[in-house]
Amino acid sequence: MTEPACLGNKKVCIICLVVVFLVMSIRAMILVPMDDSQTNHLKAYGVVFNSLENGNKVSWLLNYRGGSFAAKRSKDFELQARVAGVAFSVISGSEWKGILSTIEKNNMEKVTLEKAPKIAVYTPPGKLPWDDAVTMALTYAHIPYDKVYDKEVVSGKIKEYDWLHLHHEDFTGQYSKFYRSFSGAPWFQKQKMEQEKLAKSLGFDKVSNCKKAVALSIRKFVENGGFLFAMCSATNTLEITLSALGTDIVGEVYDGDGVDPQYRQKLDFNNCMAFENFEIETDQMASHFGNIDINLVNTPMRKEAKDFELFDFSAKLDPVPSMLVQCHKSVIKGYFGLLTSFNRKVIKKSVIILGQVPNSDMVNYIHGVVGKGQFAYLGGHDPEDYSHAVGDEPTMLELHKNSPGYRLILNNVLFPAAEKKEKKT
Repeated sequence: MTEPACLGNKKVCIICLVVVFLVMSIRAMILVPMDDSQTNHLKAYGVVFNSLENGNKVSWLLNYRGGSFAAKRSKDFELQARVAGVAFSVISGSEWKGILSTIEKNNMEKVTLEKAPKIAVYTPPGKLPWDDAVTMALTYAHIPYDKVYDKEVVSGKIKEYDWLHLHHEDFTGQYSKFYRSFSGAPWFQKQKMEQEKLAKSLGFDKVSNCKKAVALSIRKFVENGGFLFAMCSATNTLEITLSALGTDIVGEVYDGDGVDPQYRQKLDFNNCMAFENFEIETDQMASHFGNIDINLVNTPMRKEAKDFELFDFSAKLDPVPSMLVQCHKSVIKGYFGLLTSFNRKVIKKSVIILGQVPNSDMVNYIHGVVGKGQFAYLGGHDPEDYSHAVGDEPTMLELHKNSPGYRLILNNVLFPAAEKKEKKT
C-alpha cells in the first residue's frame, strides 16, 4: 500500500488540512430560480420572507435568472419550499462560486436580505380582501401584515412599521368620485356615514380635513425613513391632497360646502412626492380626479390600458430600482384602475421611471426618495384583471402563481429587507 505523498512532510500535511477545511466550510446552498423554470413565483417570496423572519439571511441575485434567491441549505427552507410548491435546487459550494463569478462579470448583483420588514396595509374596517391586489398577494404568499386606518395613521402608530401600503383609497374625501354613479347605492351611503363618523371621532369637522391629516402623516412616515408602496387611486389622490393642504377642492355633495374659488393659486406642489403642475378636476359630478392619470378612466377621453415595459437598470450602479423591477418578463400586460397610467408630463424630475409604455406619455411604475425614506407607485388596480369593476369576482391567484405583474408588488415587499450600502459610483 502506497503512503500518501504528504506523510512525513508536516508542511504539506498542514496545507492539505487547510484545503480540506476550506472545501468543507463552503456549505451547500439552495437556489430558488425566478426565471421561467419557477413553478410558483409568488409563493417564492413568501418562502424567502419566512426565512428572514426566522433570523436567516437570503441573497437576492439581481438580474440572475429572473432575480433568483439563494440561501444556506437548511431543512426548514427546503420544507417550506416543497409545501409551497416552489421550485428550488441544492447547489454545491463550487457551483455557488460559479454563480458569484457570473454575477461579478455581468450586469448582475448580489444583495443581502437581512431582516423581514414589518408590514402595514392601510385599509378601512370591513373592506373585502379582493378589493386590494396587495392584500391578495400577501395572503397568497403567506406574508403577515397588520391593518391600519386613519386612527392609527394620525396617532403616529405607523411609525412602528417599515412598509406601508395604500391601494384603492381616496385621500381627497370624495369617496372615489362615485357620487354620480353610486350615490343611491346602500354601500355608498354606508361608507359616507362611517367616514363622517370616524372623522368626527378623531376631532375633524369633515372627512376631507381628516384625510389631509392622514396624507400629511403618510408623507412624514416616508420622510422619517419608511417605505411607501401605493397602487390605483391611492397614488393620485394622495398627491392631490398633499398639494391642497391649504385649500378646499371638494364639492358640496361630498362635504357640505363648496370648492374654494381660489384653489388653483393655493395649490402647493412642493408638498407632493411624485407629481407637480397637474390639474385637478373639481366638478363634483365628474368621475375622475384630474390629469395625473393619463387614461382618464370612466370618461369619453378614456384611453386603452396598454402593455408597459420595465426599464433595464444597472444592477451594480442602481441596485434599488433593479430590485423593484426584478421579473421573468420585461413586458407587463396592461390593466385598468381608477388610476391606470401616470402622465409623464407631470412627474417630478427627481422621480425614477421603472415601467412605461414606449413612445407615449404613459408611465405605469415609478420610484422616488423623500427625506430618509422611499416610495413606489404602481398604476392600475389588479395586474391579472384587465378592467376590475365594483362587484366583480375576486382574482384567484392560484390561477396566476407566475404573474409578472404581481411579482412587481412582491418586489416592493422584500425591498426594505435589503442590506443598506453605498451605491457603486
